[in-house]
Amino acid sequence: MSVYFITGIDTDIGKTYATGLAARFLRQRGTNVITQKMVQTGTIGAIADDIVLHRRLMGIEPIPEDASGMTCPYRFRFPASPHLSAKLENGLVDPKVITAATSRLLETFNTVLLEGAGGLHVPLRRDYLIADYVQEHRYPMILVTSGRLGSINHTLLTLESATNRNIPLAGIVFNHFPSSDEVIRNETLDLFRHRLDRYGCPGALVEIPEIDLENVPDVDFSAIFGA
Repeated sequence: MSVYFITGIDTDIGKTYATGLAARFLRQRGTNVITQKMVQTGTIGAIADDIVLHRRLMGIEPIPEDASGMTCPYRFRFPASPHLSAKLENGLVDPKVITAATSRLLETFNTVLLEGAGGLHVPLRRDYLIADYVQEHRYPMILVTSGRLGSINHTLLTLESATNRNIPLAGIVFNHFPSSDEVIRNETLDLFRHRLDRYGCPGALVEIPEIDLENVPDVDFSAIFGA
């Protein structure tokens, strides 16, 4: 049984697409896999929006664990950092609730892909960051980035922070949406590959294209998960 943590360099960088496509890849290769979202803000549905998108990308319908909230134990209406969204609803995120949900999912599934909220240093509570949670559990981290201007700095800062916290790195997902200048994109990709060598993950980079939900592509994640 294994848990991978999927984070991004920022919000709206493509974490949800990367998580769903990674689950699709593993499922097609016979892995009993499910996705989980630790907390979602700015959502009003009975099932968290990102979980709905995961299932669509995986090519399956929502499962009972989605309806029960197990795959996203915290959902808040206001689109902000989890600590603020919870406060506005007179709530508080309890990390133990997230852990308990993951443990219950592992009773049924062999692999859980746990998607974060925003970046690694987003606060779940005022004095408790997502980075603190991942550090405590030592989940292998998959970092989603892109070729847009500013991505290099945000990516390298996240990698350095994870290393300083002894968070294992599983690999990088490079999102080609939105499209970027070809020269910048190619240099950024080359730099990230070089950094993966430095962090002991040579070649562990997956590129995902712009996604058409009416024709979801099969993306090869073997560079991160193996053949």
